[in-house]
Amino acid sequence: MIEWYDFYIFGSLAPIIATQFFPKENPTAAFLATLAAFGVGFVIRPFGAIVFGRLGDIVGRKYTFLLTLLIMGGSTFAIGLIPNYDSIGIFAPIIVFVLRALQGLALGGEYGGAAIYVAEHAPEGKKGYFTSFIQTTATIGLLISLAVILACKSLMSAESFSAWGWRIPFLVSIILVMISYYIRTKMEESPVFKELKAEGKTSKNPLKESFGKWKNLKLVLIALFGATAGQGVVWYTGQFYAMNFCIKNLNIDAAQIQWMLIPVLLIGTPLFIFFARLSDKYGRKWIMLTGMALAACLYMPIYHAMAKQADWNAWSPEDQETKIEKDVAKELSIEIKTWRYSDGQIRIERTETSTAIKDIGKAPKITNTLKLSEMNLFIIGLLIFIQLVFVCMAYGPIAAFLVELFPPEIRYTSLSLPYHIGNGVFGGLTPLIAESLVVSTGNIFSGLWYPIIIAGTTVVLGAILIKEKQRSN
Repeated sequence: MIEWYDFYIFGSLAPIIATQFFPKENPTAAFLATLAAFGVGFVIRPFGAIVFGRLGDIVGRKYTFLLTLLIMGGSTFAIGLIPNYDSIGIFAPIIVFVLRALQGLALGGEYGGAAIYVAEHAPEGKKGYFTSFIQTTATIGLLISLAVILACKSLMSAESFSAWGWRIPFLVSIILVMISYYIRTKMEESPVFKELKAEGKTSKNPLKESFGKWKNLKLVLIALFGATAGQGVVWYTGQFYAMNFCIKNLNIDAAQIQWMLIPVLLIGTPLFIFFARLSDKYGRKWIMLTGMALAACLYMPIYHAMAKQADWNAWSPEDQETKIEKDVAKELSIEIKTWRYSDGQIRIERTETSTAIKDIGKAPKITNTLKLSEMNLFIIGLLIFIQLVFVCMAYGPIAAFLVELFPPEIRYTSLSLPYHIGNGVFGGLTPLIAESLVVSTGNIFSGLWYPIIIAGTTVVLGAILIKEKQRSN
């Protein structure tokens, strides 16, 4: 949970980081550059999986993720100390990219070790249930990052938070890291690994055995293209892109969306455990694939429904008047009768005639964010919760599925690579790719085609290639 907190405060603070570490002349380019920096942490995760996966299979599970914790914690703390672009120029974004790369490298070795450590301690027939608590930690880390950010915002002015307060969530993480490090030093090594070591059966070259033999490489490819790629895009769409979509494309007040997400995530998190426990009884395959299939089929109607809740009619009359004066009427020199979304575009209807329509572009062109009514915000929260159900179905059972797929002597290496390519590359780049599609097409819904295509393809391949296995260590 602490590692995910460290990793996600960067994404949660992306709009402010864009103004701190990148040139301010082009806000859209700065935001995309920030998302690219966020994406670097994901792209490099497979390399961390290879480096630390090998260590985990040779040296052991426990000591490997002690090392990853220290790398992650140190990098997060350092981000809070970087001088801004105005102070050190181009060195600011360079340092950000380097530290994000170190975070990604550490996380690449962390997840596999944690999932395997828990699974190898779990009783037979309960691996899904036990590892599901690992699956909740990503969402809890995101939840706590939002809570800390909102607490900081509430304790200071907006100007102070933008100037220096945003650094606090990065700096306080060092306390959490120290607590986690102390706990980990007291933990025993995995019983399965201790047995392998005692019998001299640990792998001498886990990279060669994992990827140099077709029998195991085939399992790696099945895990990637039949499970983790689709699961990755579903996870990041349902929890990260949904938030960015509301803030950047629907222009809803960021704090309002972030406060709304806290109860949604709290209510939804136990579903990871629920679906993982179901997978212990009925198998992992179809629970995971059903979650991905529902996501691929329902994203478009869900996001259109979210946009409808952010329609002009959802704003209060006072906010409508403010928005019209500052953003639209002044530019067009006309009175406005109605404002609405249509095919991802903002359309303005003049009072002179009921049929005269003028397109003025996509939502980000309207700059003053406004607050939704409680009912409209509740409906958007419900729509995000539905997406979280898809996330829990796809993600809840996947740790146990991956652990059971590979033999214990090369499990750390074999499991980590497809997980982190699926989640780090396919999933982690979702916000950047989706937002780039929106910018290039001018349609706020075009970014959804990326997760829809990846999730749909994964469902087809997984249905064909994955075979349910008997539960085993």
